[in-house]
Formats: sequence, structure tokens, C-alpha cells
Amino acid sequence: MHNKLKSRGFASDNNSGVHPLIMEELAKVNHGHTLGYGSDEYTNKAAELLKEHLGPEAEIWFVYNGTAANVLGITAVTRPWNSVITAFTAHIEQDECGAPEKFAGCKVLTVDTPNGKLKPELLARHMHGFGFEHHSQPKVISITQSTEMGTVYTRDEIMSLACFAHENNMLLHADGARIANAAVYLGLGFKEFTTDAGVDILSFGGTKNGMMFGEAVCFLRPGLSGDFKYIRKQGMQLASKMRYISAQYIAYLKDGLWKRLAEHSNAMAGLLFDKITKVKGITVTQQVQSNGVFVIMPRQVAMAVQKHFYFYPWNEEKSEYRLMTSWDTEAGDIDDFVDILDKEMAKYNANKKGL
Repeated sequence: MHNKLKSRGFASDNNSGVHPLIMEELAKVNHGHTLGYGSDEYTNKAAELLKEHLGPEAEIWFVYNGTAANVLGITAVTRPWNSVITAFTAHIEQDECGAPEKFAGCKVLTVDTPNGKLKPELLARHMHGFGFEHHSQPKVISITQSTEMGTVYTRDEIMSLACFAHENNMLLHADGARIANAAVYLGLGFKEFTTDAGVDILSFGGTKNGMMFGEAVCFLRPGLSGDFKYIRKQGMQLASKMRYISAQYIAYLKDGLWKRLAEHSNAMAGLLFDKITKVKGITVTQQVQSNGVFVIMPRQVAMAVQKHFYFYPWNEEKSEYRLMTSWDTEAGDIDDFVDILDKEMAKYNANKKGL
């Protein structure tokens, strides 16, 4: 069935390869011996580079993946009787297999939002029971930047949520798996919409934007990391050969590589949006602000196109599908995809008329 699948699809930016400059950096550090468990010069350099982007008081800890970054970052600032409030579409709710509840021990409370973005007024129904031992105690508001729906929080929106959190003795956590795409869309440096906007804990990712693996847990408010070195170890995220995580960040952050890659994937999503909206019968459901395009198409059309390109359903009840572009997506990939989609939609529309 899938013998004609293209090598580059639109299922996920996780499916893309590793950028050559990052591979080169890995090769550079793959010589001789150095201290393990993060005491090496490369990890120190990577941490300093992140501080240049996030502020000198940021405390940086490297882990293997995004789930670990989110879960352990939240674990560091919560107790089992606390709760975390997030969007229903958030990764910590939908795609982490209950890891926040298992490892942090706290309750995850969700809010329905049509575009993946939280607002203070949407959180009101969870803001009760403070000091009452029969209720979990809200402690963290968690946002995703850019969101799972491809939308991006503005700096002011983040500041509003941070103020709301802090006024209620809570903290603001940001899942930055696609933070580079958000920065490009906003035209801002990372610090401007994280540290300066009031974010307390940040998961800083690059795997979806040209890295191989690894994530950084960044505590942006001094004093929050506390015993995190023990939490990371117990959480099985202390890499013995840490240099292979941190070296990637060196290549990623120097000379603006992160920005060039995110600019490209965002531009490819914009191109896909422009072309796909010309296909009769296709509806785009979200604003295209990063590298995701969400569309409604007939299921049988989707299945026909999936014989050529990988992509996933998002909401099967609505027949909504997610199309992700990557740092290595080419305009020709989009042309081929839209051409096949247009032909399959034409067949579908002709069959409907014939009924």
C-alpha cells in the first residue's frame, strides 16, 4: 500500500533528519575523553549559550527528551497534592501517557480552547479550593509555545498569564518544543517572550527543528531548581555522555542556525497554506503561525493521499488532519502533495455530483 510513499511527508517535524551542521558538531566532540554526567566543557558552553538567549540567571539542565523536560520541570516545583492547569490539546495531557501524574504525582486539569491557547478568563473554573484540603491545590499553569494547534502566544498574552499565575501564588511553565518557530513568527528573541514575560520554567527543545535528541529544562526564576540534580537522576535523565546532547545546542544556537531552520519550516507552512486553500473542498481550521497547517478533508480523500505522503488525523470526528512542515521540507514536496490532493478532491467532488 505504501510503496509509493514520498521520502518527506507532513506527518511530523520529528520525522525529519538531523541538520548537517549539528552532525558536524557531534563529530567534533567525538574525540578523546572528557568528564561525564555534564561536567564537561561542551555542556558548560551550551549552558552559557542558552543563558545568553534567556538571561544570566537562568539555570540550565539537559535531559533526553521533551516529555522528561516537561515532567521533571513540573516535578521540581510541585507536590503530589498540587495540580497543573493546561489546554486540553497540550502535550502533557494528550501525549505523555500520564507521565505528569505518575512522576510528579499531581493532578492535570484541562481547559477547552479552540486554538490551543489559554487565557486567564478560561482558568477561572479551576481557581478555587485554595487552602482547602479536600481539593488539589493549583500550582502551575502550563502553556505550549508554539501550541499544538500551530498557533503562537504573543508576548502580551504570556505576560497576562504570568501575572495571573503569580497573583495566585502559582508558576508559569512553557513547553517550548517548537519555541524557535514561535520566535520567528513573533520576530523576537527568546528572552523577550519567556524570561522577560514572566515564564518561570521553560522546556527548550530543538529536536523538531534539526537536532537529533535532547532538551533543556530552564529555570528562569532563581531558586526554583532546588534539588533538581536529584530529581533528574531519579528521573533517569542524567546522561553519562552528556556532551552528545549539549554539543547539539552549541551548533544550534551559534550563528543563528535555529533561526534559519525555523524560518524555513514556517515559510514552507505558509506556502502549503497558500496552495492548499486553492483546492476546492478543503477547509483550513487554524491560523497558520508556525509550521503546522490543520485542514478538514473527506476521510476517503485523506486515505488516498496517505498512499503517497505520511500525515496524521488530528480530530477524526471532524475529519481534521494535521500537516507539519520541517526544516528540510522543499517547495517541490508541497507541489507534489497539493497536486495529488487536488486530483483526489476532484474525483471526490465529481462522485458527489454523480450521486
